[in-house]
Amino acid sequence: MWDYTDKVLEFFYNPKNQGVLEDTGEQGIKIATGEVGSIACGDALRLHLKIEVDNDKILDARFQTFGCTSAIASSEALVELIKGLSLDEALKVSNKQIADYLGGLPEAKMHCSVMGQEALEAAIYNYRGIPLATHKDDDEGALVCTCFGISEAKIRRVIRENHLVTAEEVTNYVKAGGGCGSCLATIDDIITSVHKESTVPVGVSLNQTNGKQTEKLLTPVQRIALIQKVLDEEIRPVLIADGGDVELYDIEGDQIKVLLQGACGSCSSSMATLKIAIEARLRDRVSPNLVVEAVQPLVTH
Repeated sequence: MWDYTDKVLEFFYNPKNQGVLEDTGEQGIKIATGEVGSIACGDALRLHLKIEVDNDKILDARFQTFGCTSAIASSEALVELIKGLSLDEALKVSNKQIADYLGGLPEAKMHCSVMGQEALEAAIYNYRGIPLATHKDDDEGALVCTCFGISEAKIRRVIRENHLVTAEEVTNYVKAGGGCGSCLATIDDIITSVHKESTVPVGVSLNQTNGKQTEKLLTPVQRIALIQKVLDEEIRPVLIADGGDVELYDIEGDQIKVLLQGACGSCSSSMATLKIAIEARLRDRVSPNLVVEAVQPLVTH
C-alpha cells in the first residue's frame, strides 16, 4: 500500500478540475491543449488551458487523466498551481513544485509529477504554435527503454533537472527500466556520463559501495518483508499495466517461488518476465543471490 499524504488523497477523491474546456468563441479567449503519456504505458494526461490572449494569462484549466492516485492528484495540483499565472510564469513550474504542493509523492510515483510538467509545456507551446523547444530532442535518437518508449535524450534531461543518481530513481521519474529491466545497465552508464559532464559526483545508492553491490544485513523477517515490498511496489504495477500479475508463493533460502497470473501466466515470453523483470529487480533490491522460479497453483477438486 502506498504511503500517500492527506493532500494526495484529498485531490484524488475530490478533484475539482477534471473535465474539458471547450472553445466557445469568446472574444479574446483561446483554449490550448497538451497531451502526454499513453494508456498503453499506464498513464496519460490531457491538459486544457483557458488563456486570455491580451496578456497570456491562464484564466482556468482542466485535466483528463488516465492513471493512478498520484497521476490524478498531480494533475489536480498542477491546475491549482497555474491558475492566474502568465504563460511564462507557468513554464517555470517544475515537477518538484507539483510534488511539494502535494506534501510529497512516493518515490516510485514521481513520474506522475513529471507528466504534469510535460503536459503543461506541451499545451503552452501548442498555443504558441512553435516546437516544444525544451524537450524537442526527447523523441529523437535511439530508444533506451523500449518497454515505455523512453529515449536517451529524455533520460539525460530528467537526470539533470532532478539531480538523479541511481537507475531506480530514473525509473521512478520516467518509468525507463521498469519493464523488462534490460536497459538498467545502460541507464547506469548514462547517469555516470551526465554527472561527468556536469562535474557533479555520482551518488552512491543504498546498496552500493565503490561501485560494488553489497547486500544489506537483514533478519529473515525483514528479508521476506523487503521481497514482498519490492514485488508489490515496483514489479506488480508494471505487470498489471500489461494485463498480468505476480504473487509471492514461497521462500526457501535464496529460492523465491512465485505465481504468474493473468497475461504473464499465458504469455510466451513469461520466462523473460520471470528472469528479467522479476528476478533481476529482486537481485538488485534485495540480494544478488536470489533465484526466482514460477510454480503452478494447486488445483483442488
